[in-house]
Parts: sequence; C-alpha cells; structure tokens
Amino acid sequence: MGHFSLKSSYTPAGDQPQAILALLAGLESGEVHQTLLGATGTGKTFTMANVIAAFDKPALVIAHNKTLAAQLAQEYRSFFPENAVHYFVSYYDFYQPEAYLPVTDTYIEKEAMVNEEIDRLRHAATQALLTRRDVIIVASVSCIYGLGSPTEYEKVHLRLSRGASLGRAALMRQLVRIYFERTNTDLTPGTFRAVGNAVEVMPAHEEIIFRIEFDAESIAGIRVIDALTRAVREPDVADIFIFPAKHYVTPESERERAMADITHELAERLAYLESRGMILERERLKRRTNYDLAMIREVGYCNGIENYSRHFDGRSAGEPPFTLLDYFPHQSDGTADFLTVIDESHVTVPQIGGMFAGDSSRKETLVEHGFRLPSAKDNRPLTFEEFDKRVGQRIYTSATPAVYEREHSVRIVEQIIRPTGLVDPEVTVRPIVSTGDYSGQIADFIVEAERAIHNGGRVIATTLTKKMAEDLSTYLKEHKLKAEYLHSGIKTIERIEILTNFRRGVFDVIVGVNLLREGLDLPEVELIGILDADKEGFLRSDTALIQIIGRAARNVNGRVILYADRLTGSIERALDETNRRREKQLAHNKEHGITPRSITKAIHDIAEEIKGEHTRTVEILLALEQSGSGKTRAVLLREKKKQMSAAVKELDFETAAILRDEIRALERLRK
Repeated sequence: MGHFSLKSSYTPAGDQPQAILALLAGLESGEVHQTLLGATGTGKTFTMANVIAAFDKPALVIAHNKTLAAQLAQEYRSFFPENAVHYFVSYYDFYQPEAYLPVTDTYIEKEAMVNEEIDRLRHAATQALLTRRDVIIVASVSCIYGLGSPTEYEKVHLRLSRGASLGRAALMRQLVRIYFERTNTDLTPGTFRAVGNAVEVMPAHEEIIFRIEFDAESIAGIRVIDALTRAVREPDVADIFIFPAKHYVTPESERERAMADITHELAERLAYLESRGMILERERLKRRTNYDLAMIREVGYCNGIENYSRHFDGRSAGEPPFTLLDYFPHQSDGTADFLTVIDESHVTVPQIGGMFAGDSSRKETLVEHGFRLPSAKDNRPLTFEEFDKRVGQRIYTSATPAVYEREHSVRIVEQIIRPTGLVDPEVTVRPIVSTGDYSGQIADFIVEAERAIHNGGRVIATTLTKKMAEDLSTYLKEHKLKAEYLHSGIKTIERIEILTNFRRGVFDVIVGVNLLREGLDLPEVELIGILDADKEGFLRSDTALIQIIGRAARNVNGRVILYADRLTGSIERALDETNRRREKQLAHNKEHGITPRSITKAIHDIAEEIKGEHTRTVEILLALEQSGSGKTRAVLLREKKKQMSAAVKELDFETAAILRDEIRALERLRK
C-alpha cells in the first residue's frame, strides 16, 4: 500500500479548511518552513492529518515528550487505520548516563533499564520505513540520536521462501549473525529455537512466531503462529522477511576493521597522555579499552559499545551518526522526500537544539580524564544544523510560536476558530496569601476544585516543582479528593495510564509541573489552578501561561484561576492574547449562530497501544481467572509464585515462563 487514506466522521470546519489549503499551497510551492498557529482545541492534529493525506508523502511528527507522542500516535492511528502509524521514543524507562565529576573524583557508571515493548515498537517503525511509503512515525527527540546504519540494517535482512535451498543449521547460523538469540524456553522478540525439524523465530518488531519447517536442505513450509495461544494464523506462507534483532549491524569483516581502528586510536591517545605526564589517565584508558576489545572479540559486544560506534559505522571524526532520519526516503540528490511536523514547536525546537551541547560537555570530561577514547564524542545526538539539513520541508505547530518559527516561516497560518464554538476560558486572578476572610491559594483551590468535581468535571493544578506537586497531591488526598501527581520522574507507560484514569474519573485532580502544558487532550478538564502564577520565569512566562490556560479550552465550562499577588508582564500579555482569541471566537459564533459545546472524545487507553499483544492477553486471562475464582490479586499472586517454583523444580520451563508473565501482570495491576 502506498497512499494515505484518511478516515474520519468529521469534515474540516471553522478555520481548518483555509489552514489546510494554505499549508498545502506552501508545500506544493516548495516552501521549507511554515507555521500553523493553532489555538488549543482548534483541531491542529486533524488539520495536519488532512495535509499529510493530501501531500501523500511519509511523515515524521516530532513531539517533545513521550506522553504527548503516545497521544499523537493514537490520534493519527484513528485517522489512518489502513496505513502504517508507528511510535518511536527512547526505549529507556530509566537512564543514568556515564559521567565523571572531577571536583569530587566521582565516576558514575551508565545505568539503563530498557523497555522491551518500546524497543519492539522502534523496530516496527524502522521496518515500516524500509518497506512502504504510507508511513507516519510519531517520535520524541530521541529520533536525533544514533541508531545504526539503515543500509546495513536493510542489507542483512533474511528473505525466506517456501522451497528455497537452505538447511536448518544454516538458518540458525544466519539468525545468530543478525543478532537473534537462541533459547530453549519461551520465545521473546529477537529469539529463536529449534523444534524437531523446524525452527521457530519471533521477529523483533512483532509478537508472532514464524515456524520454518525443513525437508532435508530446503524449506518445506512456513507458518505464522500466535505467540500466546499457538493457534496457526496463516498455515502456508510463500515468503517472509526477517530483519536484524538490533539496529546496530556490523558485518564480521567490518568488525575486524573497526577493532583495528580502535587499537590504532588507543595507541595514539596513550602516547598523547604519556607525553603530558597523565599516567593515571593513561593506565585507566589502556585497561578499559583493552578489556572492551577483548569482550568484543570473544562475544561480539561490550558494555558501552555505542561509544565505539564511529569505528563500527566507518565514519570520520566529527561526522554525524546515523539516526531515524536516515531511514526516511530521500531523493537521488539527497533531498528529504518526506514531511516533518514539529508539534508544540516552541518547546520542541529548543529541545532539539539543546541536546548536543549537554552530551558534548559530559563526553569531554570523560575523554579528558581517560575514561573514554576521543571517538566516544561521536556517539552523540545531531546538532541543530545537522538536523536542519536532514528534514527538508517542515510545518511547525503551536498555539504560541517562538522567535525561530516566526523568523524562518514564509507563512504563518492562523487557526483560531474552533469548530465546536468553544471560547477560550475565563481567567480570574486571585491572591496567593491569605488576607482577612480570604484563606489563601491552597484553601481556595480546594473549594473551587470541589465545586468543579461536583459538576462532573476534572481539575488540574500546576506547581513550580516536582516536590510541590507530590506534597500538594498528598494534601489533597488528606482532604478526601481523588488526586494524583504527574511529572517526568514517572515511567512512560505509568504516566499514560494516570492520564487515562484521570479522564475516566479514577482521579479527579491531577497535580503537575510543566508536563501538563502542551498538547495533552483532556476535554473533561473544567478547572485549572495555576499556583504562584506571579513567579516570573520559564514556567510562568506568557507562553507557558497561554499553554496552561489552553488546557481548559476544550470544555464549555472551562475556567482558569491565576493565583498571583501582582500582575507581571507575562500575566498581562497572556490575558491580552486570551481575550483577543475570545473576542474572535465570540464574533464568529454570533455571526454563524453557533452554541458552544464541549469536545467529546472517546477515552482510548494509549498504554494499551504500547503493550505487546502477549502482555494484553495475559492481563485479560488473569482478569477472567480472578472474577471466576473470586480470589484477590494478592492470593492469586502467592499461588502463581508457588506454581512457578514447582514448574521450575520439574524443569517445565515453558509453564514457568507463562506463570512468570502472569506474576508480572498481577504485580502491575496491584500497583
């Protein structure tokens, strides 16, 4: 399939038709930079979906955090159910980069916790880009980090066909060469096992099983099997493609060359350190690098192997790494043949620009003190200039475009009118401190929150720090409000689940810092309390305040309270812009006889899109078992652990693996 097919019960309305036509005219005329200045709730995503469908080229949508990226991926999937819409974010649930603090002589080793489901989705994204054109990738800024050569990744994939001359042992050798691991227990993405005269493989991007059956030295048949139920989905497949289990693919001959290059660089660096009397640094680097080389020689891998990526890729010093952008199609002259949409650009553009500097500073310190070779500095994100050269035509979307977008865009298309007739919320300013009969911002917020919740609405409170968010959440719970805090310290999937439960009414109040400002579509929100609104700075700038106010613009009863003891310049500018937009929408409603109505939007569990099919099925089966037996989750958990121990003692590892997955699911559900 090569063309986009937009499916929606909506038709463009309000400012959307003129915005779509204007942006398409700019794309067709070759304009590189355009901006969609869309007020919150005007349907910017729907507008961009129409533009993508009409422009009919692969699209990269960049968001500035994983939660927003997940929501956008869900929206684009609903608009393009027949096309390939994928989610590409960092696969780390926890990441502590390697670092050295010279002042305290403290070395911090890299620590990382990889989310295997997100890694699977990353593989699905790259494989879609290499095999079709009707692709939308919704990515976080991790798309500018090193990924491995798309040429090598595509070059070494396996195409297996019924009747092909290939033996069982030869296939297993080929799978190992593309980083699949052999197992004798249950299959997980990126593993295979031998079963009689067949080999079963679970690809890295999807939780299905390919069963390849052999007749002497040829492939007799290929089946596609459900990974959980073992039911045969497709009994006789003509051919299949199996891509590498890792994005970093290095042929054996290239590995030998890379190791020789590393050895040569090490010798040069050791001589440099010795000439400057840096004996400690010299010995430290010598021992570490030789150990890494020995590990690579013996097992093909070492901890921190990405620091040698320049040598494995065959890049020159200073040359940028391969990234997700290299997997998108390009014309013969190297020009990008895809559309880039930078969502909430006033935050995302600076974020893209700031990644390189922070990474470079940390690596310089590691190199200077003998923890890494200088080539480690080339394991890095792209600079903004390198990103700029690789993305071609782009559209920035934001309710508050920053200076960069305004200066570079040939045209800025305004989308202020909401099809629903909704008007920007009323904003009131109240003092922070208690005076006379007024009890102060927290007590007042609780009263207003209870009123909104009584009306069936949801409530958001924004604070200045994570600690304040956690403390306020606890305080609200003590006052019998169903509250939860949300900030960047919470894992990706948990953040998404909290927001979904917030919409469902499991929580009535969410307390956050700046995570709640941009792009989150929460039409149930009736009240927003902005605490300490007069503390000028990034979190209380006019841009930030307009964005926060916009979170209440999807509900007809939406209102915002700014708690401030003085009117700052940022507050005044935010109020002026909000009032301008209110007046424009009110005039439009009056002219067309529109009665404002709240946005109604189905509550999708975005976290379900991230979970694998196996995980979802296990959770469903557990729910059925629990309801049928009447046992609590705690009782079931104890029983499952006993059953798993018994299965291990009997060497029944397949049963033990199934029970392990059920235990993990129960532990998640219990939290």
